[in-house]
Amino acid sequence: MNILVLGAGAFGTSLAQSFAKGGTDVTLWGRDANAMAAQRASRLSNRLVDVRLDDRITLTSELPETLPDVVLLAVPLQTLRSVLAGLAIVNGKTLVACCKGIELTTGLGPVAIIQQSCPDSAAAILTGPSFAQDIVIGLPTALTLACADDDVGQNLQHRLSAPNLRIYRTTDVVGAELGGALKNVIAIACGAAIGAGLGESARAALMTRGFAEMKRMAHKLGADRATLSGLSGFGDLSLTCSSAQSRNYQLGLSLGRGETFDPTVTVEGAATARATQQRAAALDLDMPITDAVVGLLDQKLNLREAIDLLMARPPREE
Repeated sequence: MNILVLGAGAFGTSLAQSFAKGGTDVTLWGRDANAMAAQRASRLSNRLVDVRLDDRITLTSELPETLPDVVLLAVPLQTLRSVLAGLAIVNGKTLVACCKGIELTTGLGPVAIIQQSCPDSAAAILTGPSFAQDIVIGLPTALTLACADDDVGQNLQHRLSAPNLRIYRTTDVVGAELGGALKNVIAIACGAAIGAGLGESARAALMTRGFAEMKRMAHKLGADRATLSGLSGFGDLSLTCSSAQSRNYQLGLSLGRGETFDPTVTVEGAATARATQQRAAALDLDMPITDAVVGLLDQKLNLREAIDLLMARPPREE
């Protein structure tokens, strides 16, 4: 078996390492030819700490002439469409999104972007609570594989399982996508609360009420509420809102502390928050935590104003 991973960032590299350790030959593609050549020579990742890349991994900036039938897309969500447009050769392969978010320009998730860009491909998403550094060193990780075609999903579940990766399967693509996307918005809010010194009780409240926002939007868009209670929703929310390994949480910490965040670091939750706010308005959905996060990101609210906005809402039943 062979798998192609497009995207040699931390997450794509960690998946490639896990598959290789499990006995699968992996081609890991990155667009930066110099960076890929350096990693090929050193067998060291430039994104992960103290990791020697397995010999089963072929590192390249050029696609092989013959592609494997399964291609993982580990590129930032906001660049997914352009990557697929530039690599039309992957159309017709089974494509698995390994990114989370909502496209700012269209309001679509990764599977819908794949379906639009590569109409001859079967599309799926691999998501759930996972940090690249944990995966790459072999720590146990459970993920959700969502595919509308359950036959394709079962095949992928078998193909993508590895000694440290346990894959659960669902046909609820919308629920899995939204869980992975919306939890990043709530993680920014939680980071801001901790950064501002508001305490663990405030974080717990934001996680709980943020989860309610996630479920409201998912239900409105036809997802199964149970999906949001699984790995791709509640599981990922729990991890991302409570660990400094999360870039979304780190962005929130910076907002709460009044610090400047490194603009070169990709934080999917920022664009997703804006896209979610737009989608919620179109659906007539009340999502106050999302609104507060967008206000902070766009500097239309300071932290005190965001807190007052949330705390002054009318009393209601939970």
